[in-house]
Amino acid sequence: MAGKKKIGSLVIVESPSKARKIASYVGPDTEVMASVGHVRDLPTYRLGVEVSNGFAPHYEVPRDKREVVDALRKATAKVSTVYLASDPDREGESIAWHLREVLKDVPGDRKFYRVRYNEVTKGAVLDALAHPTEIDQNLVNAQQARRIEDRLSGFKLSKLV
Repeated sequence: MAGKKKIGSLVIVESPSKARKIASYVGPDTEVMASVGHVRDLPTYRLGVEVSNGFAPHYEVPRDKREVVDALRKATAKVSTVYLASDPDREGESIAWHLREVLKDVPGDRKFYRVRYNEVTKGAVLDALAHPTEIDQNLVNAQQARRIEDRLSGFKLSKLV
């Protein structure tokens, strides 16, 4: 994209139906895409948590999400702003954080914003886009702690069963 100026924005939501609805609310210079839920997780074939290093998680893009991530990365390369519009709960916050993590190294300069709305109406969505915020790392940490706890107990217990 050398020499091409990036314009417009990308809004990423969780569900394809929500993406279609929100696309009808925004202008033609805004693309709306769905992540279809989480785009990264702990690996299925190993623990994926470094217990001796403060329980550091090691995330990866699951095979069934690679096509979605590739499409999101291509769309991200074309825009100057990415709005992470996943659900306004700790899972949604985590999805937003994981999205930023897989998209932040796409070449080029762009800004990432978190937007939250409680209803998928034109007014609520446009208001959220007009008042973007940052990712709430406390909610992300809460979700990560729950996920790591699930993994530590489930991974070890499943071997006993």
